[in-house]
Parts: sequence; structure tokens; C-alpha cells
Amino acid sequence: MPNTVLIGAQWGDEGKGKVIDVLTEDVDMVVRYQGGNNAGHTVKIGDDTHVLHLVPSGIFRKDKVCVIGNGVVVDPVALMEEIQGVQDKGVDVAGRLFVSDRAHVVFPYHRAIDAAREAMRSEGRKIGTTKRGIGPAYGDKVSRIGLRFADLLDERFAERLSLNVREANGILAGLGADSVNEREIVEQYRDAAARVAPLVADTVVLINRAVSEGKSILFEGAQGTMLDVDFGSYPFVTSSNTGAGGACSGTGVAPHRIDRVVGVIKAYTTRVGEGPFPTELRDEIGALLGREGHEFGATTGRPRRCGWFDAVVARYAAMVNGVDFWAMTKLDVLDHVETVRIAVAYECDGKRYETVPAHGDVLARCTPVYEDMPGWLETTSSVTRMDDLPAAARAYVNRLCEITGVKLGLLSVGPSRDSTLRVEL
Repeated sequence: MPNTVLIGAQWGDEGKGKVIDVLTEDVDMVVRYQGGNNAGHTVKIGDDTHVLHLVPSGIFRKDKVCVIGNGVVVDPVALMEEIQGVQDKGVDVAGRLFVSDRAHVVFPYHRAIDAAREAMRSEGRKIGTTKRGIGPAYGDKVSRIGLRFADLLDERFAERLSLNVREANGILAGLGADSVNEREIVEQYRDAAARVAPLVADTVVLINRAVSEGKSILFEGAQGTMLDVDFGSYPFVTSSNTGAGGACSGTGVAPHRIDRVVGVIKAYTTRVGEGPFPTELRDEIGALLGREGHEFGATTGRPRRCGWFDAVVARYAAMVNGVDFWAMTKLDVLDHVETVRIAVAYECDGKRYETVPAHGDVLARCTPVYEDMPGWLETTSSVTRMDDLPAAARAYVNRLCEITGVKLGLLSVGPSRDSTLRVEL
């Protein structure tokens, strides 16, 4: 398979974990390039459901190499707990899982600052952070005071950490929050460092060597395009570049080494947490989508807000990511909806928007312009070929591709590996 970047094309939770697991069958290496354990990827294999936060979703294919790249911020304690959970299910990660020595470390003071800042925000301005410390860790990175895994394994680790803890406690005091204990953090993270040390490697060299050897690589994004710190619904976004561009800076692989981009979209739209959501449904259909789609955050357990398919968002994601193919998920969730709607544009203050406005307050006031299509009112979860889809379902899928200008590569009609229709991928 060509070297592929797989991104979420909405507000996250599009089903990337399942798609990655399916596509990993055809690759040699899976590389996570951004985010932290604020992301959650769900993989269903047989009767077992696995939720991953840091470990790449390809770990369940036992002959594949998995890499956590330099663009990820990693809590080593959380990582080792997750690895233990994977190993408890009979998956051996030895020699298959690597962590970049350039990846930044998330510490308890990052989580404390994250929670304290969110608590101080007024209602309506809360970000909806997972409080996992991801934003403050990225903040330290760009402020050039962050500690990386290379530092974690260095003999001067405690000395460098001490400076950061003192600064963090000053920030926490200003926020009216409790300080963190430096000695406890040093002891906890020294132990974590000893356990994670066998996994730490110069992954820039590792990945580029694989490219030079003609190996096939799947670059795994975490959150969706609309949560990208530059291109998303700012400020209600995450703290990293979630799109295809982040795959290069988050791994050290040159742009010309990437062959294609696959965007994952749901057949409807969801988002977790705060922020504008033009097609949100607060009625019985929204409740049905949440119930049938099991729409709860894999990381937080929070119920996801549900709405109609937003073609404005999908077109925008296709543009900024250069999406070549859609991997469309959860078509089956719409099986019992009599009329399905597609937001083809927005209107706000008398102006029509064909793309996503930059200003969050404008986006929050936008009203969708809908196109209606008949539902199919038939079960699609047992379908194994595109030609066997109900005609109305096939027409809906084709319309989504037509209106977004992207070809269909894969269609998912259920959570398991087997409920996947390969079209062009």
C-alpha cells in the first residue's frame, strides 16, 4: 500500500481506530504523529472491544511495527498502563513499539494547570479540555522549556525537572490551585523512565530507514480537522496540528514521501465538548443517532453531540488536507431515519458561506442550508458489497462524495473488521 496519512475530517470520533486497524493489514508500519492521551481510538476485533489512547491502533496486527512520533506529547505513566492493558490481552509489543526520543513528556503539573485554567473560564468560554495536560505540555514545547524523552533518560533529569516544577507551582498559585510535589514527581517519573527506556528510539531515523527500504507506512492522526489548532473551530480546538500537514512535522518524514491522504468521515456529524456545531440536533433524531451510534467519547465517556452531515466542514477538510479518498463510517446508524439531511452551505447575517468562517462567533451563529434526501429504512449492517446497499443508501453515499469532491475508498456499516466494504483502498 502507498505511504498514507489517515486523518479525521470532522470534529474527531469519526471511527479512525477501526479504519486504521483495517488498513494496517496492508502496511508494514503505523506511526502516530500528534496529540496525546486526550485522544481515544476504538478497535473491535471479534467480540472484544479495545480502546487505545497513545499506542497506535495497528498494534493488534501482530507483525506490524508501531511508532509514537516526535509530534506526540506522552505521559509515560499513562503509556505504560496502556501497554500493560494491551499485553494483558495477549499482545506482545516487544520489538514492535517505539517512542520517539524527541517526543515531549506530559507531567502532573501539566494536568494541574490544565484543570485550573478550565475551572477559571466562564460558562460559554470553556474549551471542554480532557484535563490530561495536553495543552500545557504543548505550551512548554513552544516556550522551549519542555522536557523530552531524551531528557527523561538523562542523568540530569531531576535538575531540569526541578526548574519546571517551581515555575509550574508559581502558575498554579496564581490560578488559586494547589501546588504539586516535586519529590513525588521525580520518583514516579524515574520509575516510569526505567520501564519505558527499552521503547525509546530515534524514530526519525527508524521511520526514514523504513521509507528508504520501500516499506509501506500508515501515518495515524488523532483528533479531527475541526480540532486543528490552526484550521479548526478556534479556540475550541486541541493544541496540535491534527491534519495531514502534521504528519511531516510530527515524524520527520519529508512531504514528497507521502503518497496519499485518506479522510475519515461519519455519514453524519458529531463533536464532544464545547464549541460551535451548526448541524447539531437537539431533538429525537439527535438522540437516535447518539443511541444507535453509541456516541460516547472513548477518552472521557462524555456523550457526543450529534447532527446532520456537514458538507461545508467535509469540503473544507478535503481542501486543507488534500484528501484523496473518503473512508466513510457509521452509515448503518441512519438505517431508521426517514429523511436524511445534508448541510450544503451556511447562512449568517444575510451572508452565505460555502466554507468554514474563521471567526468562532460567526460559526456559532451560522444556520445550515439543507438538502434533503429520502432515507432507506432498511438494515445495512449485513451488506458486504456496494451493489447490495439499498438504492437510497447508495444514492446518499454517492451524493456525499459528489458534493465534497472526493472519491469513496472505504465504507463501514458496523464496528467490526468484517463490516467494511473496500471500494478503492
